[in-house]
Amino acid sequence: MEKGQKIYIAGHRGMVGSAILRKLEVEGFFNLVVKTSAELDLRNQQAVADFFASEKPDYVFLAAAKVGGILANSTYKADFIYENLAIQMNVIHQSYVHGVKKLMFLGSSCIYPKMAPQPLKEEYLLTGLLEPTNEPYAIAKIAGIKMCEAYREQYGCNFISVMPTNLYGYGDNYHPQNAHVLPALIRKFHEAKVNSASEVIILGTGSPKREFLFSDDLANACFFLMQNYNESSFINIGTGSDVSIKDLALLIQKVIGFEGNLVFDTSKPDGTPRKLMDVSKLHAKGWKHQIELEEGIKLVYEDFKTNYV
Repeated sequence: MEKGQKIYIAGHRGMVGSAILRKLEVEGFFNLVVKTSAELDLRNQQAVADFFASEKPDYVFLAAAKVGGILANSTYKADFIYENLAIQMNVIHQSYVHGVKKLMFLGSSCIYPKMAPQPLKEEYLLTGLLEPTNEPYAIAKIAGIKMCEAYREQYGCNFISVMPTNLYGYGDNYHPQNAHVLPALIRKFHEAKVNSASEVIILGTGSPKREFLFSDDLANACFFLMQNYNESSFINIGTGSDVSIKDLALLIQKVIGFEGNLVFDTSKPDGTPRKLMDVSKLHAKGWKHQIELEEGIKLVYEDFKTNYV
């Protein structure tokens, strides 16, 4: 990518897209195209076709998606599969039609089978059944990967896919029902501290293990791979280490300074027992994360207090 080339960041208001936008600006890229969902509905085929016809971007980061935690995924299954399929189908196809030099599609670690061996290697895709709670979202993301592979094979498009692990960062979603586990816990512990509560209730047993990557680290990896990765197979982006939900809660409790008790509501589902990415392929390419979990939690807690309280 050259500094003056036109780059479209789909989903620039989301946590991932905004981090990619910041990274590109820091690196000196100035011909950046962004549209809010009100300005451009990516689910609308004609609107996306018109946008690509008029803007003709050189590069595309496809970070737009409908996302949410276990509860949202379980409740809005039709919305998750329809909206994500529509967004991907429109953006990927129009990128081909209008000769985009390179597109990066961002997926999710939930594409892997529920009981896949750990850590998750790229070749484990489609080797078993998915986690039922987020199956529609996962199927949409798998379709995005396969679309990029098919357009590369049939039309010679340089479309690549990356699979980030669980993310957190600036501009995260702290909604009480729809947030992912880390921001949801930050909100819970903060409110418990402010209200002098005696306990915080954690959904599930606390035993599942999860890997967490700071969104700015993901943006750095995406920038690196856009410059250096041109293979048809997708590539995992993560830290290569994980933590139990219980230990995550204890770490957030420590950062926030909540002095009450933790209570685990074991009537609630745990989701996948473990989701650790194998990042050996990424490390072999020469990229590694910089921000460790405790440092990252401190950064986002300051962001939460500034922008969400």
